[in-house]
Amino acid sequence: MAVNEPLFNQVREEISESLAPVFKKDPDMRRIFDVISEPEYVHRWKAVWEDDKGEQHVNICWRVQQNSALGPYKGGLRFDPSVTLDTLRFLALEQVFKNALTGKAIGGGKGGSDFNPKGKSDNELRRFCEAFMLGLHRVIGPDMDVPAGDIGVGGKVIGYLYGFWRKLRGGHVGVLTGKGLDWGGSELRTEATGYGLVYLTIEHLNDKSMELSGQKVLISGSGNVATYAAKKCIQEGAIVLTLSDRNGTYFCDKGMTEDQVDGILAAKQKNGKVPKGITKIPGKNPWIAKKNVKADIVLPCATQNEIEEGDAQV
Repeated sequence: MAVNEPLFNQVREEISESLAPVFKKDPDMRRIFDVISEPEYVHRWKAVWEDDKGEQHVNICWRVQQNSALGPYKGGLRFDPSVTLDTLRFLALEQVFKNALTGKAIGGGKGGSDFNPKGKSDNELRRFCEAFMLGLHRVIGPDMDVPAGDIGVGGKVIGYLYGFWRKLRGGHVGVLTGKGLDWGGSELRTEATGYGLVYLTIEHLNDKSMELSGQKVLISGSGNVATYAAKKCIQEGAIVLTLSDRNGTYFCDKGMTEDQVDGILAAKQKNGKVPKGITKIPGKNPWIAKKNVKADIVLPCATQNEIEEGDAQV
């Protein structure tokens, strides 16, 4: 068991418990799982960048290349002050199994930095991305490791990363996913995860002879996954009551419109006022902030470990 890595130990134990019947049937699988649990490579470097005032800053960066048995490492990059090696090991191990379930020839990995992109100018973002890519470019490639976006790494950041990778290495190859369409990106890539979550929910409801239309939904987060999950729920006739961020919950008792969802994002980006009809409840996630509100479905779309046992039993 890894020392001082509670998130990694947690996910390793959860996966191990899920696979217990497999281990009982074939003890060799236990040893194989132990091998998969340890990353093949862990890369660590520092990114030194200048802000718009000319002051230097240093951030720590990592790329965890967990397993390449099925193909090149694949997994997102996360830029957030909460990022640690423990976080990335947790996510990288999960990514191996998530990617394997697709049936595609891709392995699993995860990377990122404790850099906070919030409040940074475009030039500051670009300078940091260049500093980050100086360390990353050595260990990625179309047949080696193909990172994507995650928290704090949207289309603009992917564009900066890809642009500097091209300066360093040259050529137009599929070394990063999440690029703009003009640079080889895929249509609906931004919407895919949020839409996919809703399609999965619809299939689950169909199995119970139910439909999404008319269901009251609590959604956490307000990034790409949460935004497009909310919009797809609204399009399917569901009543979306909440979105959230680390400062609290956005609530609409009548159900949000797509325009209100866009308005929440605009308010976050510009520190402006929330749209009319939306209430901001500071410091609480949706299922705690609105415990007394009857909801039918909860879609956690913010980050890992959002729902505890007590929340699930409410």
